[in-house]
Amino acid sequence: MVYSRSSLTYDAPMENPNLRLSRPLYELLPYLYILAGLLGFLGAWLLAGKIWSDISLVIGIAGLLAGLVILLKRRDYRTNRARYTGASLEDKKPLP
Repeated sequence: MVYSRSSLTYDAPMENPNLRLSRPLYELLPYLYILAGLLGFLGAWLLAGKIWSDISLVIGIAGLLAGLVILLKRRDYRTNRARYTGASLEDKKPLP
């Protein structure tokens, strides 16, 4: 940990901006979130009546919602990217 002398703030060392997940893991993440959500629902059902049931239910809802949002956003992005080119309206020739 690196602290600056002038203040008590933490100066993080430079991190690798190109650090990315592998493609198979990246594509699997939404399904893992959905699986975690379903396991949360199962835990809420099995632990009925305890405080852990409520916590598990919140985790289940969050996981399921996150997985579905990511799946739908990716599908929408890929559909729009395939449908439209990157050309702007100014690049088009005027109509005769």
